[in-house]
Formats: sequence, C-alpha cells, structure tokens
Amino acid sequence: MAGQDDVDLPDLAQNDPQGGDALLRSSGTQDENAKMSSHDLEAVYDVPVTVSAVLGKSAMEVSELLKLAKGNIVELDRKVGEAIDIFVNNRLVARGEVVLVEDRLGVTMTEIIKTGQN
Repeated sequence: MAGQDDVDLPDLAQNDPQGGDALLRSSGTQDENAKMSSHDLEAVYDVPVTVSAVLGKSAMEVSELLKLAKGNIVELDRKVGEAIDIFVNNRLVARGEVVLVEDRLGVTMTEIIKTGQN
C-alpha cells in the first residue's frame, strides 16, 4: 500500500541548462530521463484529462433503475474501507482512500499502479 511504490519525481524548480526539449533529445537511462525540469513538461500543461475515482460498481436491470427514488440504497461491489480505483482517461493509474477535507470529499492515493498491473 502506501510507500510500496516510491516514485522519484523530477525537481520541477530547476531549469534545463540546454534550453529545454530534454524529452526530445533524451537518450540516457531512465534515471537520467527522470531529471527533467518544469520547462520540459510545459507542452502538456494544458492537455485536459479526465480523473475518476470509482467507489464501486453495481449491475441492475433498467426496470430496477427506473424504480430508484431519493433515499434508496444501491449496493456496490466493494466493502467499507476497501481501496477505491483512480482512473485517468479511463486508465487505472492508482488506488486510494476517500478522505473528508472540511466539508468536501477527496481522494488520497495509496498505491500507484504500474503499466500492465491491474
């Protein structure tokens, strides 16, 4: 869970001494590629992504769905306290926990899902 998948994040406060474009000219190892600056990522800052936190799922027939009213309970396939799935653009990227921040709900990531791991 938490702490199992430590990720070495680049120091975004540093500037690239070679004037950016490190992603394009990079030919080093993965560790060398991780040392990027915020300027290197500037091209993707405005790319919109959809983030979804899925508490659970339930299957029902349309007739059951139409009978739902305020106050009805829909049982999900997860237990209380079980990790929720966090998707970015419909791709599972992490698992986490629901937290309360003042009067709003939030999500804390507890596990990063590596590519090919579900």
